Amino acid sequence: MRRTVLVAVVLALVATVVLTTRRTAPVGHFTSLEGHDRFDVAYRAAMTRMPVPDATLDVRTDHGVVRMYRFDGPPGTPLVLIPGRASASPVWADNVPSLRALRTVYAMDLLGEPGRSVQSRPIVDDADQAAWLDQALAALPTPTVHVLGLSIGGWTAANLAVRRPERLASLTLIEPAQTFAPIPLGTVVRSVPASVRWLPRSWRDAFGSYTANGAPVEHEPVADMIEAGMQTYALALPQPTLLEPRLPVPTLVILAGRSVMHDSAAAAENARRLNPTARVLTYPDASHAISGEHPERIAGDVAAVLTT
Repeated sequence: MRRTVLVAVVLALVATVVLTTRRTAPVGHFTSLEGHDRFDVAYRAAMTRMPVPDATLDVRTDHGVVRMYRFDGPPGTPLVLIPGRASASPVWADNVPSLRALRTVYAMDLLGEPGRSVQSRPIVDDADQAAWLDQALAALPTPTVHVLGLSIGGWTAANLAVRRPERLASLTLIEPAQTFAPIPLGTVVRSVPASVRWLPRSWRDAFGSYTANGAPVEHEPVADMIEAGMQTYALALPQPTLLEPRLPVPTLVILAGRSVMHDSAAAAENARRLNPTARVLTYPDASHAISGEHPERIAGDVAAVLTT
């Protein structure tokens, strides 16, 4: 199971480049009916790696309909999980069991990305990104939520905290991309061959293995879902700007010591400088695929946030 999530995370990094260079319409969309059907089959297979949801929600916002899955847990302010680019809810397959032992969990598909969320209006800037997410959270039955964001999902959560923090009880940013440090030039350069959709999948797999510090990348249901999205979905989202945020809510930042998506030491220093009250942790042996490598450790650190 953990290999599935590791593959999912590293392929999502490739998708960040692939999808943002293919803008053919003002909203994200599947490029053909056949492509949609191919993705749907892969998505259904990937969802089998998740626990069975207790409820499925489709929440209407000004920018489209946001899909969320509810996994019931103990009472209290719930957790909302925001995935990385192109990975959708199944990327949290290893994390949901330990997190739902803490609280009820909602896992969402990002709006404007491959998944079951459906974008209907252009998202043109960071303010729009915060607006749709705030509206989606407003539909939940509690006035505030604890938000966990992974990779680009971490950026999305931090962007919400900067612009519309009212619904946030706390924030957990797991390897947040473009948040406390930029993506290194070397990683960008290595991603270029993987960003061309008609090149062999092996090129994307090679880059995925690089981002996971040499871990093998194999065909798995979640990886197949990401690959299908990369091949069949056209993204129409603005590039995420480097935030360097001062966050007005209790914050936990979890970084990977061996990440290739940023200088983790510089990111940790910047996070502490900007947010002196934040808890900033570095897992020394982890890669950017940290959520699948250390799900129980992450749950333990999140539990500490909930108790405070």
